Amino acid sequence: MKLVVGLGNPGRKYEETRHNVGFRVAAELARKFGNTPPKAAFHGEVVEASIGGEKVLLLCPHTLMNLSGQSVLAARDFYKVEHKDLLVVGDDLNLPLGKLRFRASGSSGGQKGLKDILHRLGGEDVPRLRIGIGSPPSGRDVAGYVLGRFAKNEIDEIEIAIKEAADAVTVWVREGVAVAMNKYNGSAA
Repeated sequence: MKLVVGLGNPGRKYEETRHNVGFRVAAELARKFGNTPPKAAFHGEVVEASIGGEKVLLLCPHTLMNLSGQSVLAARDFYKVEHKDLLVVGDDLNLPLGKLRFRASGSSGGQKGLKDILHRLGGEDVPRLRIGIGSPPSGRDVAGYVLGRFAKNEIDEIEIAIKEAADAVTVWVREGVAVAMNKYNGSAA
């Protein structure tokens, strides 16, 4: 079984924000592959899916971004998922808009939701897929930027990136992180 975690913040106030691209990728995967309606579990929302014959649990933590590890730890421990079978999908303001980047392990790169996950899981050996949301303009508050919505001229590009990220997750499920890295790293919508 695989566990795919889409990062974001729950609630209408945060819908469509830059910080919620992970939730949107999970929603796209649920739309394409979901076998069950969303249900509350593990301090979040889960959908059971099947991708290429593999059982996949799609998890969107509802703990707020900076405490995402609480939800991920509960799901990991319940299903006894190895870190190599867990993928975290989230935003990255250090990547250009729409660019995707897989990594098999490493630091959080400053993403606080991923930082909490790595801390609670006890290591950096967790695969992740980052989706570029672009950098804030000079002088703009970072928190306000990531919690803000995309500009009108960015919407088409981020929609393409979300669909491409969902495709990238299916490659990860079917063929592993090395193949996904080779295929998607550096691609941009």
